[in-house]
Amino acid sequence: MLKKSTLQFIKDLEANNNRPWFEEHKADYLKAKENVGELVEAVKELLNQTDVIEFGRTYRIYRDVRFSKNKTPYKNFIGGYFRRMGAERRGSYIFRIDAQGLSVGGGFYGPNKEDLLRIRKELEMDGELFKAAITAPTFYNTYGEMLGEKVKTSPRGFDKTHPHIDVIRHKQFYFSKTFTKKESLSAKLPTMVAETYQNIRPFFDYMSNVLTTDLNGESLL
Repeated sequence: MLKKSTLQFIKDLEANNNRPWFEEHKADYLKAKENVGELVEAVKELLNQTDVIEFGRTYRIYRDVRFSKNKTPYKNFIGGYFRRMGAERRGSYIFRIDAQGLSVGGGFYGPNKEDLLRIRKELEMDGELFKAAITAPTFYNTYGEMLGEKVKTSPRGFDKTHPHIDVIRHKQFYFSKTFTKKESLSAKLPTMVAETYQNIRPFFDYMSNVLTTDLNGESLL
């Protein structure tokens, strides 16, 4: 589904990240973008067999350099996400394509302070269900360890000796899996991606339940 030319364009862009080169190769970029769009539509169709997807979207390739020391104008990857439909379905599926191939995953990259506190309070009260979800064999064999920024010791108001402080410390909660270049160029890629996304659902289901209820388990919707 992904074409070699798409990965080659990203590789070439990484080596020539400037406006004159990009403008000269704009047609190649548009072809790569179209190819990624085809993958997005194929994966969305498969995801909708087990979930409800509002849309799949590709991020702009143009970087916002206003507040960055890195002034290169373009990203050296093509990324995007699938947004789930409805307030009861939390978490987004994400993807990133660079010159080496495709990485996919999902989670919570920037929870607002209310959601972050709610998650931490749940983990403080009972972190065993969360840990059971992310260490289950199918899940762990797909994604491995949880990723994301953490505070150095413990969040304000939480005991640094709490048995689940390792997850309470997180400010972000997400997972990622990288496909090899060969896998990324396989005709079976949409199916492999959809199956990989499906394996993250126990984590999404846990978080959705937490973020749509209060600490007494009463629905907030």
